[in-house]
Amino acid sequence: MEKSYPQIAKELTGAIKTLRGVIPDTMSAFSALAGAATTDSVLDPKTKELLAIAIAIAVRCDGCIAFHVKAAIRHGATREEVAETAGMAVYMGGGPSMIYGAQTLEAFDQFMEEKAK
Repeated sequence: MEKSYPQIAKELTGAIKTLRGVIPDTMSAFSALAGAATTDSVLDPKTKELLAIAIAIAVRCDGCIAFHVKAAIRHGATREEVAETAGMAVYMGGGPSMIYGAQTLEAFDQFMEEKAK
């Protein structure tokens, strides 16, 4: 069965909101870290999202793939850039990264379909 990455992102957004209510200080600190790490600087936001995708593939995190593919699209990443990013993750992570790399392209296609609606 194919995973629905837009649905994964939607469900996790609610779960993260719940977690934020339980541990607000920790989640606030995490949000500050995320903001600092993703700020446009020497590396632009699209490049940073592609790096996050590669790491998400290597650590096999469906939710991370969902959020960072969506963000990469928002920053103008193309399917080819996401595919090449997946290629680097496969090179570094082997077979398991190949599986998640293939699913990352599915995620890209799903978010682009959703965007087109």
